[in-house]
Amino acid sequence: MIVLAIDTASALCAACIYDSDAEKELGRTQLDLGKGHAEHLMTVIADALAQAGLDFGALDRIVIAVGPGSFTGVRVGVATARGLALALKIPAVGVTTLEGLAAQARAQHPGSAIMVALDGGRGEINVEIFDEAGLATNGPVATTIEGAAILAKKHKGILIGSASAEVANAASVDIRIVPGGATADIGVYARLGVDKSIDVRPKPLYLREADAKPQAGFVLPRIRS
Repeated sequence: MIVLAIDTASALCAACIYDSDAEKELGRTQLDLGKGHAEHLMTVIADALAQAGLDFGALDRIVIAVGPGSFTGVRVGVATARGLALALKIPAVGVTTLEGLAAQARAQHPGSAIMVALDGGRGEINVEIFDEAGLATNGPVATTIEGAAILAKKHKGILIGSASAEVANAASVDIRIVPGGATADIGVYARLGVDKSIDVRPKPLYLREADAKPQAGFVLPRIRS
């Protein structure tokens, strides 16, 4: 199976081509943009395909990082993945950033329970806990730093994610922190997506409401003739 993995959930705009039969990555492109994913994503995908020596017709599946993360970035990535899947008549599947980071930590420390803690903005922490077998046992949930610290105190395992140091400090516990920022390596999403169910179309995972909201009660004045 030839897989295209896409990640626009953070400042990165990343894509990779993965051959699941050979268990080999064929090409990847990654830009650290901050913003502007919509303008660059298709070029990033095309570059990854060119490295692999393939075109869109060779793809069997698309995997997209569905968040939590940047609201705009996630929307761009999910819309692109679903549009390409529709045009190519192939399945698209979603993998959360929490799942991705947990898998990345588990690959480095097999058999460990993993707590993922991501900065969700507005003082919130996005948390999910996975047991030694990789099964989710708590979350995903958006909580306060205090709430995340309570979970960390009970957690007997490893901590990863952009808010991991902050959570560990708040919990005042000796907990192992493994490197990991706001998202996992793009290759992790590709590998996880191979075994995902294709019965559900990917959609963004939002654990809080977007910052931009329509103005309540805003009415344009009527112009009288």
